[in-house]
Amino acid sequence: MTIQTHTPADVPAKNKQNAAVADAPIRDKGKDGRGATTVADGVVAKIAGIAIQEIPGVHALGGGAARAIGNLREKVGQKDLTQGVNVEVGQTQVAVDVTLVVEYPHPLQEVADNARDAVYTAIEDLVGMEVTEVNVTITDIHVPSEDSEADDADREPRVS
Repeated sequence: MTIQTHTPADVPAKNKQNAAVADAPIRDKGKDGRGATTVADGVVAKIAGIAIQEIPGVHALGGGAARAIGNLREKVGQKDLTQGVNVEVGQTQVAVDVTLVVEYPHPLQEVADNARDAVYTAIEDLVGMEVTEVNVTITDIHVPSEDSEADDADREPRVS
């Protein structure tokens, strides 16, 4: 096993060409100059999606068509954590657009603000990039009674 005791900046140059490179400022090479880190857009979107799903009042991510496709994917065991999340990743900054469905009777603005805060915190803490904006679009409200219609067939009648 090899243990590196010096960073590349500490190692003396072996010839004149390396000396010029060693004296040049290191840019975008990480904190210690040992290499750059690139985070894919999909990773940032997945982190945002996971953060939003934990917010009380968020029923689902994505619009109608995205949710329909998401339901099909879930039935075959592949949940899409990036559904309803679009990101633009730059060198040091991220912009996020989120589409979600809110559960009734949660206050819409409160859910949107909590989702926005969760995305800011998750991306800045886990990815280490600055979030410039998080745009939240609420496309629907989920009313719990809509789902209970399927359960009504299994229930015993209240009156005879």
